[in-house]
Amino acid sequence: MSQPTVVLLHGVGLDHTMWEPVAALLADRFTVITPDLPGHGTRPPVRDGVTLADLADGVADGIPAGSHLVGFSLGALVAQHLALHRPAQVATLTSVGSVCARTPEERDSVLARLRTAEADFAASAAASLKRWYDGTDVGADRVARTAATLLANDVGSFLGCYRVFATADAELAPDLGRIAVPALAVTGEDDPGSTPEMTRRLAAALPDCRAVVVPRTRHMLPVERPRALVGSLTTFLGECAHV
Repeated sequence: MSQPTVVLLHGVGLDHTMWEPVAALLADRFTVITPDLPGHGTRPPVRDGVTLADLADGVADGIPAGSHLVGFSLGALVAQHLALHRPAQVATLTSVGSVCARTPEERDSVLARLRTAEADFAASAAASLKRWYDGTDVGADRVARTAATLLANDVGSFLGCYRVFATADAELAPDLGRIAVPALAVTGEDDPGSTPEMTRRLAAALPDCRAVVVPRTRHMLPVERPRALVGSLTTFLGECAHV
């Protein structure tokens, strides 16, 4: 009997390697696919004006029908787009550290971060690492790997993808109620950008979604608390998808 497939979609400026701790914990029960989004990792830079649909289309061909989609941050928005527009490929939807229907203040905050990245990409990367990892017990080697991945980005491509991250939740918000698959929304209690309030907002917008907030955890939940994430995910899949 074949194993069910879990597809893990990473966040902006990162690549598939961020999922290594989670993938290792899932490998005995699932076929795990960890693609790089367009413009990330080994993929070529994206064009100016890249859209959420472009990013979703860029990974769709590698996602088997009936997969369990897990997206982190930008990857969560990509996963939500796929659940809306390619529902045959999605058995369940898990959004990790996802934004949702940002308020004007939340939109202003992320657009300020985009302007910082446009003005000084290295300073933006340093600020991201501080926001994600300060006060956590993530090892220095893992933080250094994240830093290297961020700094290896083509800057123009990163900015285009970050603009999608900063704006696409508004594009998705009116249609979230059409996502029919069982869904999970999970974030860290101390995530300053993809807040617990946003996770509850997403769970309320989706027809069949539960919210989980992991205590004492910042944005990089898959790296900081992989066992907690996998526990929530496998419980969800076991109850909702009978896997």
